[in-house]
Amino acid sequence: MDRNHLERCMDTQPASTSEQDSPYVSLEAEIPEVLYQGMKAFIGSNPAWDQYQVMSSALAQFLFQNGCSERAVTERYLDDLFSRSEV
Repeated sequence: MDRNHLERCMDTQPASTSEQDSPYVSLEAEIPEVLYQGMKAFIGSNPAWDQYQVMSSALAQFLFQNGCSERAVTERYLDDLFSRSEV
């Protein structure tokens, strides 16, 4: 997949009014099976987490550590760093 694939997909798919109002975006990704198994094991032993929280937390951590300065990303990263570790 090339770097602009996501942008082309976003341009060709019209968004409905309800999707524009939603703070969430649906994401589909292929990951190595070893990562899937690790996520499955983690969720199995940490019932307070689900697959959506794990992926969102991982993405926020990646973006923050690679220079993203969006306030929402920073807040999510720090919230997960300090709040989730207590669960």
